[in-house]
Amino acid sequence: MKSKDRNARAARRHSRGMIATSALLALALLTGCGANLPAAENATPAPDAAPDAAPDITPETTSDTSLMSGNAPKAISLAAYPETVPFPDWDASDAQEQYKLWQDNLSALRPEAGFADGLENYWKASLSALLEGEAGKNRACSPVNVYMALAMLAECAAGESREQILSLLGAEDIESLRAQASALWRACYRNDGTVTDILASSLWLRDDLPYVETALQSLAEHYYASAYSGSMGSEEYNELFRKWLNENTGNLLSDQVSDLGFDPSTLLALATTVYFQASWEDAFSAENTAPDTFHALSGDLTHDFMHQTYSGEYFEGDGFRAVTKQLGNGGGKMWFFLPDEGVSVDTLPENTQLVSLLYTPDAQNQGKSTRIDLSLPKFDVSAQTDLTAPLKSLGITDVFSPERADFSPVFGEMEDELLPYLSDALHGVRVVVDEEGVTAAAYTVLMLRNAAFMPDEPIDFTLDRPFLFAITSEDGIPLFAGIVHQP
Repeated sequence: MKSKDRNARAARRHSRGMIATSALLALALLTGCGANLPAAENATPAPDAAPDAAPDITPETTSDTSLMSGNAPKAISLAAYPETVPFPDWDASDAQEQYKLWQDNLSALRPEAGFADGLENYWKASLSALLEGEAGKNRACSPVNVYMALAMLAECAAGESREQILSLLGAEDIESLRAQASALWRACYRNDGTVTDILASSLWLRDDLPYVETALQSLAEHYYASAYSGSMGSEEYNELFRKWLNENTGNLLSDQVSDLGFDPSTLLALATTVYFQASWEDAFSAENTAPDTFHALSGDLTHDFMHQTYSGEYFEGDGFRAVTKQLGNGGGKMWFFLPDEGVSVDTLPENTQLVSLLYTPDAQNQGKSTRIDLSLPKFDVSAQTDLTAPLKSLGITDVFSPERADFSPVFGEMEDELLPYLSDALHGVRVVVDEEGVTAAAYTVLMLRNAAFMPDEPIDFTLDRPFLFAITSEDGIPLFAGIVHQP
């Protein structure tokens, strides 16, 4: 980048004070509540764990100063989640009292009505962009998981970099984004022994680099984000990172997470996860599960189908039909959309009626309550997505460019050779549906890298005409060679 461009870029940045890495302990003390750690590294509690009582919806972090010594990767601060009341034991003599405590606790956590206003455009746009892919291939996404990652990225950005994110997320300014992100977190949060729905966040710092304290504090306060520090590229730090991802997704994505890690050019990483587990309100009987035919694009195949007749909601739209099935104990519902004959399922994410059904209460009230004879294949769907193209299609472009990205709120004024940009944006999802219920998890990882390490543009090299090949040994001895005229 030319010198005058660097100067213009610096002029656009906000004036921020820098803190030494050793001062990261101050973040833990500023945002902390003592040395009493919650479950290690935000570990997702087991579904049958009984949380302690006493509602508390104040975001806070805890710190452990014993983790601050030595050069090993360490936790700077760990998020502490609101305490929740367990779902009542209906066989207990005080079941009604337990139920009232549970209801009061849940009500205290829930945000005021209208907290999701303004998000309709994001839900619609993200569903379409995140579910794009090759015909015939399974796809999956978590719009709320990507939302939380982008909201945290907005905290780290400034100028047009931030404005593009705010525009996509439907927020007027960073203050309204913080309020809405916090409300979404609380609206989702359940950990009462019957339903688990936890959004976890973390930031991963490079231990030889200073950061702006206020930005780190904001991430901890508004997004329940834990903070870690370590040597980027070290196997110890990568292992801690993968451990955090696995613990906060119930090990459901261990295969996808196994290759994730940082390299020495990584300046900062943001990670968000969502773990969800709920049982059906009326479980399927395993005795009614039997093999049947599934008509895939690649041809018919035999698969186990679950069968049940129940009272539920039925909808008809332009090009599709839909039913819902309720999850137990206030865990929500699952929707199933079947395209009409001759309509490709790949077009459904862009169907305005379908999106309205998912995100508009008024549209949901137009369903017909009726008896439904449901035949549902058991499924286990996984997907891993590079978010670069989807985010760019949604208008998030500047953060990917070293020339235009502005991350001064978290890095302050950096040397030219260290200018950060968003180098990696990864999203992984898995959804498992069986007779008992639904288990699902997702992660989003955003990595900011040193601009000096920006990879070259790929060279287009398409072997679509006769070519020569060769195979050589480690010592350069030609083992095989040939010419391919017809592959």
